[in-house]
Amino acid sequence: MKVIEITKDDQYLFAQGTHYEIYKKLGAHMCNNGGRNGVYFATYAPNAESVYVVGDFNDWKEWDVPLTKLGPGGIWAGFVEGVPENSYYKFFIKTADGRTLYKADPFANYAEKRPGTASVITELDGFKWSDSKWIENREKKDMFKEPLAIYECQIGSFMKHPGKEDGGFYTYREFADRIVDYLKDMKYTHVELMGIAEHPFDGSWGYQVTGYYAPTSRYGSPKDFMYLVNTLHKNNIGVILDWVPAHFAKDAFGLADFDGGAVYEHPDPRLGEHPEWGTKIFNYGKTEVKNFLIANVFYWIREFHIDGIRVDAVASMLYLDYGKKDGQWVANKYGGNKNLEAIEFFKHLNSIVHKSYPGFMTIAEESTAWPKVTGDVEDDGLGFSFKWNMGWMHDFCEYMKLDPYFRRDNHYNMTFAMSYNEFENYILPLSHDEVVHLKCSMVEKMPGYKVDKYANLRVGYTFMFGHSGKKLLFMGQDFAQEREWSEERELDWFLLQNPLNRGMKDYVGELLNIYRNYPCMYRDDNSWKGFEWIKADDKDRSTYVFIRRTEDDKKCLLFIHNMTPMKWENYKLGVPKEGKYKLLLNSDDERFGGNGNKVEPEYTAHKDLCDYKDYSITLDLPPYTALIFEF
Repeated sequence: MKVIEITKDDQYLFAQGTHYEIYKKLGAHMCNNGGRNGVYFATYAPNAESVYVVGDFNDWKEWDVPLTKLGPGGIWAGFVEGVPENSYYKFFIKTADGRTLYKADPFANYAEKRPGTASVITELDGFKWSDSKWIENREKKDMFKEPLAIYECQIGSFMKHPGKEDGGFYTYREFADRIVDYLKDMKYTHVELMGIAEHPFDGSWGYQVTGYYAPTSRYGSPKDFMYLVNTLHKNNIGVILDWVPAHFAKDAFGLADFDGGAVYEHPDPRLGEHPEWGTKIFNYGKTEVKNFLIANVFYWIREFHIDGIRVDAVASMLYLDYGKKDGQWVANKYGGNKNLEAIEFFKHLNSIVHKSYPGFMTIAEESTAWPKVTGDVEDDGLGFSFKWNMGWMHDFCEYMKLDPYFRRDNHYNMTFAMSYNEFENYILPLSHDEVVHLKCSMVEKMPGYKVDKYANLRVGYTFMFGHSGKKLLFMGQDFAQEREWSEERELDWFLLQNPLNRGMKDYVGELLNIYRNYPCMYRDDNSWKGFEWIKADDKDRSTYVFIRRTEDDKKCLLFIHNMTPMKWENYKLGVPKEGKYKLLLNSDDERFGGNGNKVEPEYTAHKDLCDYKDYSITLDLPPYTALIFEF
């Protein structure tokens, strides 16, 4: 059994904010001390008068096991002999003003299943990983030149055991087997998991965290979660975690007012609280807090082999006045609203993580026009790998909701994103946020009768997959779930008995298959080299035509979209060269739930000037139809 000791070097590096393995020292770790087996407990509580450990191993006696303050840095530690694995514990803290607090361990690897709030002693060693080939390949690849098709998923509501207590959750291991089958069938490249870090309230979806170092016990143990990641990797599926450094829950057992003072949050409530969300804001200017967060990313990479993080609510961190009224925020030293400490934090995080793990993705959910989110830190960028294109998402949804009669007046909603596409590395997200809070499901956003809604959505998804940028769909969207998503129930899998839903699933599967098999769809995502408009201005017919191409002009694709219920006969469009244009996919095909309007399997381009091109083809374009041709 390993020996653990917090040295002066550990304390120094933690105080400097650069101890990226501090999680191996702080927390609760089974070890051997002078020939005695037990647990080494340590926590950061700089304002405490005294700190004790209580747990089921000592009948929760408050003053029984004191910890020792190691130095001026505020770390308390001590060894307790004979404490077995799976014991429940908390830190019992006496504050400077005489109060006593029970606190869960901020560095705990495991937590008592809610509604319990204790931490659980567990060992992470001993799991037999078998994903070395995946990790090796990940580090070799250029993520920007690879396909990235993400399935955003909440484990608790993907599938449920009917009739079981406590929500009928699948365990990590049960979920692993079901999700792998689905993702392989559909051809997704990655899964993004919501709400893995421990959180007390199911309805927060995991965005109000109390245990940053603990995979939630709702679905099993840390080693069960390792099994999930390992299984996905063995099946060539990457794993991205939602990560929430923007704020944390106020629950009494958590990080808030940890030792009676502001340890993790900023002491000024104008800087340390989100009034709208009812949460605390991390103090990004404090080195120990930055160390807590950055080490947390390394923890998920090293201990659980995670491939990326999607950083939630980045805009709320960058702007001091985000979601706040006058008097609720404080300007920076220059009088502006930029959070200079958060900016430095992101630069530090991204630079050190990408230097250590070049194949690891950091993805920003950033909803403003902040410049250089994915720019190099050396060029004053924030250093993220990718940014969610929230502008594209908003414009796309607003356009697709319109009655076709009004689409011509909003035509450029669908073309605007390409005007700024080259400035960031974008992911096009249709996430969980778009199908909750009375926003309607994706298919119910669409206009028209039921069959029209499905036809519209097939065309919309084709536009999304053809457009520059990596892809993300939230679970249920790929088979057109009709109800809004709720964490309280599983997806409406029964809909797959219906031809329209089964057809939608098959259609999205075809799009994913084409996306992964045609490099023109992903190799040049932030460059005009990979995308060319043929018809961007045909607003009177609400059609969009563009080309995706590779540098060698091999296996290029032509995308045609008719966003109206009108058939456009003898529809003429310019093409880049003469020769055959082979139909690859028709959204109006009967097998997808379409009307089966005839489209020839192949068209020959002739020399005939159109759309500033020397060659053109002419076809009949069916209503609410998207066509993909290979040339």
